[in-house]
Amino acid sequence: MSKEFTYTITDPVGIHARPAGKLVKMAQQFESDITLDHDGNTANAKHILGVMSLGIAKGDPLKVSISGADEDKAAEELETFFKDNL
Repeated sequence: MSKEFTYTITDPVGIHARPAGKLVKMAQQFESDITLDHDGNTANAKHILGVMSLGIAKGDPLKVSISGADEDKAAEELETFFKDNL
């Protein structure tokens, strides 16, 4: 079973290089597969180019899906990351 949550971006410039890098670094710490879904496009949260290619702006909803052995911990920590940084 997988976990997912939707977060609306509040950062005035959306997901730009610095928070995208932090997000990727955090996602890489988990064994689980982590995907980001935005406006019909999907990217692996562990790859910076994929995250940046989504073009996520302020006010955009972003669905985060986590599936794997440590999905509970990953979902909890990623949701906190989004609230604190984006």
